[in-house]
Amino acid sequence: MTRKALTKNGTLAEAIVNDLTQQIVSGRLEPGMPLDETCLAREFGASRTPVREALRQMAASGLIALRPHRAPQVARLDARRLEDMFDVMAELEALCAARAAVSMRSAERAALEAQHEAMAENVRDGNVTAYRVANVEFHALIYRGTGNSYLEELATLTRDRLAPHRGVQLEAPARLTQSHREHGEILEAILRGDGATAAGVMRRHLAETQTTLAGLNQDHKSRDLPEK
Repeated sequence: MTRKALTKNGTLAEAIVNDLTQQIVSGRLEPGMPLDETCLAREFGASRTPVREALRQMAASGLIALRPHRAPQVARLDARRLEDMFDVMAELEALCAARAAVSMRSAERAALEAQHEAMAENVRDGNVTAYRVANVEFHALIYRGTGNSYLEELATLTRDRLAPHRGVQLEAPARLTQSHREHGEILEAILRGDGATAAGVMRRHLAETQTTLAGLNQDHKSRDLPEK
């Protein structure tokens, strides 16, 4: 894996986060396994700085356990905790979508529409990395469009905790197309000023994200089972 391939339309730390997250959720990196920064830097063709930043981000989402004076290790995934976080994220984003539908200024609506249109190119190209980066901005525009800085802060914080999991699910077959279609429904409701519908489709969008992630995890586990 080369640095050029990793960083296409994203930072090296983000690429390392996504790669390690896939290895963890698929079971290739098992709970309790230590992670050596020097070895990871060599594996990704990077300095230890982006590796440390990646591990810090993953620790915030609960995937990595950072320990004083000891190597970081893969944390034990708590399925219930992850489900709880997705539940809260869905409600926060639904509230953001509802508020944005009535509070967004014309320029903000235009920016959201332009972002959605730009992401169509990522879908056509099958560029998961670029779509992943653009996806974060699409949702961030909705947060900002609420006009409520505290709600924006809460939504951003929760999204950052779930970012590795949300990024991985975009690797599922046809998920880019489906995600973009769901964004279109959210966008349409916001542009109409229909807060109730915007909230509903946003909840479904997060539910599909969670379902897709669960399916990927199950597929990985099934492939890893020994043949009888």
